[in-house]
Amino acid sequence: MTPLLEVDNLVRHYNLPRERLFGPPPTVKALNGVSFSLQPGRSMGIVGESGSGKSTIARLVMALDTPTAGTVKLLGRNLHALPRHELRAARRDVQMVFQDPYGSLDPRQTVARIVAEPLEALAETTRAEQRERAGESLAAVGLRSGDLDKYPHEFSGGQRQRIAIARALITRPKLIVADEPVSALDVSVQAQVLNLMQELQQKFGISYLLISHDLAVVNHLCDEVCVLHRGLVVERGAPQQLFAHAEHPYTQALLAAVPRAEPTALA
Repeated sequence: MTPLLEVDNLVRHYNLPRERLFGPPPTVKALNGVSFSLQPGRSMGIVGESGSGKSTIARLVMALDTPTAGTVKLLGRNLHALPRHELRAARRDVQMVFQDPYGSLDPRQTVARIVAEPLEALAETTRAEQRERAGESLAAVGLRSGDLDKYPHEFSGGQRQRIAIARALITRPKLIVADEPVSALDVSVQAQVLNLMQELQQKFGISYLLISHDLAVVNHLCDEVCVLHRGLVVERGAPQQLFAHAEHPYTQALLAAVPRAEPTALA
């Protein structure tokens, strides 16, 4: 089967401001040759500590940044080699859900405008069609079409993230990049959003690229996981097997850092 997403030897280095007038600019090596592939209808988790390069991968897969070297192919197309008009069309196949549902929704816009924004950017549908599709997307995430004329402040955090997911769904994408999609939510709401994402995957055949530091979230949602350390994939496999039998010292350190409830003896 042809992979939906192919990331091959991805490198991203950033030049920082010069420390000396005639000295070379210091370089941050965010990614140092990352490779993986994702099959249609499957979920891949990218885990690692802050600064490991997780969000850099998300930006490169979304073609929001340019790699120093390497390729990102979606449905066989090298996203970073596409002309601008072809890249715009390709964006219908890949959408993103951001970490903060409070910051990712424009408080001045109605839900109808927010959810329909990707369709408006593609400029292929009328306003009436956009509103109809927005209502369908809201229904798919468990909200009502009557919520279209409300504003983000009228919803809870979990409902806002559902709105963000509805916005990602509206182009009927093949891939959704989810960057820490539940970390800003209450623990009681996180499971609801994760279960919703699983239901949408089963219903629409969506693939997820999940960026997370939470191993429990990755274990719940993903078929495969890549452990990222200093811009390199140091271990990869099915989450249940990898977390139970981690071989790399960094993966073992990540697992050891997960809090565990310890029963206390009664006095």
